[in-house]
Amino acid sequence: MSSGAVSDREVITATLDRFEAAQAEVAALAFDALTAPEVLSVKDRLETVNRRQAAVDHRLTHQLTSQASPVDLGAKSWTDVLSNRLRIGRGQARRRLDEADDLGPRTAMTGQHLQPVLPNVAAAQAAGTIGAEHVRIIRRFFADLPHAVDFETRQACEADLARIASQHTPDALRKAADRLMALVHPDGDFSDVDRARRRHLIIGKQEADGMSKISGLLDPEARATIDAVLAKWASPGMCNPDDDAPCVDGSPSEAHIHNDQRSPAQRNHDALKAMGRSVLASGQLGQHNGLPCTIIVSTTLQELESGCGQAVTATGSLLPIPTVIQLASHAYHYLTIFDKHTGRALHLGRTRRIASADQRIVLLARDRGCRAPAVPWPGPTAKSITP
Repeated sequence: MSSGAVSDREVITATLDRFEAAQAEVAALAFDALTAPEVLSVKDRLETVNRRQAAVDHRLTHQLTSQASPVDLGAKSWTDVLSNRLRIGRGQARRRLDEADDLGPRTAMTGQHLQPVLPNVAAAQAAGTIGAEHVRIIRRFFADLPHAVDFETRQACEADLARIASQHTPDALRKAADRLMALVHPDGDFSDVDRARRRHLIIGKQEADGMSKISGLLDPEARATIDAVLAKWASPGMCNPDDDAPCVDGSPSEAHIHNDQRSPAQRNHDALKAMGRSVLASGQLGQHNGLPCTIIVSTTLQELESGCGQAVTATGSLLPIPTVIQLASHAYHYLTIFDKHTGRALHLGRTRRIASADQRIVLLARDRGCRAPAVPWPGPTAKSITP
């Protein structure tokens, strides 16, 4: 280890110590003596300092990801590393990594240092003239910009947006970005590459009531596929959970249609749920990580007996106990029951309890007939029973 490296570490440590001490001094100040214009001036200076910190964070992120792998630090991904160590949400950790890719330094495979993907935006952020909202608008602009736009035009757009962002609010920048998009790509034609790049589906975290928000963009094929399914399963009277016997096949009866009080949006939701259930029940998903692709729910005997509480699925989502009981009535759903106090596994099985033909043959050979309680022993002989 060179003495220069040790000296650099000492300088970094000493600088951070002074920075933290200065922050503590500012936090302890009393601002009662300041006038309104002076307060605004202080806030402006602090805002500039806060904006500059993002540029420093991008450089640190590049240094971190170029020196090690997430596995070296005991995690599966860089998102996990930042989320666990910095105690921030995974979404925020992912955004920091994505912004560092566009605004942080880069290194070529030959070891050559490269400028950021958005160099003018990165410079403006380092100067403290643009903030996080400005950055989001500009990055969104380039995410929506068609792939066919040439490199020189992209460079000019990036320079213009960085200049406008340094002088105006995010609202003004958003209007300028929309106007610039219309000028750069007035015909609005998008290629398959653009659509493939923009496609996504995001399922948000569960809220307090167990509901989850979804958002995203569907490509034309996905839209046509879902539309075809919704035309059938989201029609009035289809897949209605309020019916004693929901109609999922054929055409709904007049009674099904008349009793359907759901909105079109609610029918779409129920159709999507029916689609998922149909795929799970088909048995065509095979296995994932050595386990069947099905809904595996963990709960306790006490929760089942009380009929209240929440169970946890293998993917980490929460299910109310009444929903668990409803799911258990369908075939191909597994139920694992643990004792509340000891954690001992009490039950693991499927709701489908009918033996296969081969299993029945073995039982007949072993027990010489049916062992059902209602049938008197020894019951009928094996010769009189056809499996």
